[in-house]
Amino acid sequence: MGRGDLRSKRGKISRGTSGKTRKNPKQLGKARRAKKAAAKAASA
Repeated sequence: MGRGDLRSKRGKISRGTSGKTRKNPKQLGKARRAKKAAAKAASA
């Protein structure tokens, strides 16, 4: 698909949005850190 297609990866990159198709890397990192911290607290 082209750059105007919101559902394609290329469309997401060109628009600078991050929806279900292409997750925002910053949000992914934050979610991973929270999950890791929760697992660490549960085990300790």
